[in-house]
Amino acid sequence: MNPFPLFRSTWFRSVIPVLLILSLIGGTPTSVQAQNAEWTDRDIDRAIENALDYLSKRQLPDGSWRIDNIGESTAATSLAVMAFLAGGHVPGEGPYGDQIELGVRWVLDHQEPNGMLIHKTSHGPMYSHGISTLMLAEVVGMLGVEDAARARRALERSIRLILEAQAIPKNERQRGGWRYQPSSRDSDLSVTGWQLLALRAAKDIGCDVPAESIDLAVEYVKMCANRDQKGFAYQPGGGPTPTRTGTGILCLEVCGVHESPEAVAGAEYLLKSPLEYRDSYFFYGVYYCTVGMYKMGGKYWEDARSHLFSVLLEKQEADGSWSSDNASERRQGQVYTTTMAVLALAIEYRYLPIYQR
Repeated sequence: MNPFPLFRSTWFRSVIPVLLILSLIGGTPTSVQAQNAEWTDRDIDRAIENALDYLSKRQLPDGSWRIDNIGESTAATSLAVMAFLAGGHVPGEGPYGDQIELGVRWVLDHQEPNGMLIHKTSHGPMYSHGISTLMLAEVVGMLGVEDAARARRALERSIRLILEAQAIPKNERQRGGWRYQPSSRDSDLSVTGWQLLALRAAKDIGCDVPAESIDLAVEYVKMCANRDQKGFAYQPGGGPTPTRTGTGILCLEVCGVHESPEAVAGAEYLLKSPLEYRDSYFFYGVYYCTVGMYKMGGKYWEDARSHLFSVLLEKQEADGSWSSDNASERRQGQVYTTTMAVLALAIEYRYLPIYQR
């Protein structure tokens, strides 16, 4: 018997087309028809389908996906797995089921003795670790019995490492967050975002994540809010950017701190200073801004949906991929940019547990 039966069922596969049909005829209350946009929900579906076809062709024979300037990567593989899940595909079933299972197993094969989920990295293993831990928390309920048991054990070890890294002594302005290394004594919002999403997703499926750890991280995120300019900064005291603001909003909303003054101010900042394609780390930001504003709802989601979806649809290439024109993300390659775009576009499907409002 599958101990994690949340999505591993015929029902999950059969309900997908029903939900898609409802979205096309306006039956899903969460699907906001963007006004004055030259695209429809079907264009979103088609963009996701083409992107997943592209990603399926980029998987390596060992089950991994790669970052162009690094090589095979637990982060790239985990992002690709989550992109397929977000698009409504599950392990072991359908056209991509075998590829999803291979990807999950490759990540599990690359857990180090200390719990770190890492293969190759650029400037900090905690990025890859946080992304991969989030993926395991999202997929464990969809796996078969043997893979689920193995993933659960790996998840518990990876969560323990995140909690231990948070507990490293830090000064008052750095407490509660994370940075590049498990031993780092400072923090930043970028690395903290992935660890916090991973902790929240793991807690939601019953992993032992102390409430005080979530609370400490939330306090750090709030310290990154800019009181004068609104929005969120990379570290406390810095200036806001759209990418960091999306990160801050999503972190607070995911942790149940709904419509906090910091998140509302951040959403207002994004209305006035939206993420643009020319911005540094656009694809990183489009994930956080899209999911964050979706969770805020109302006018914030309507505005972000119309703007960001329009940009993504315009920039998608004929083969289904996305490329970055900015040096901040160009070297990572099209697997990275395409997975982030899919994770943004698929938000209204709500197939990933972390997407739930």
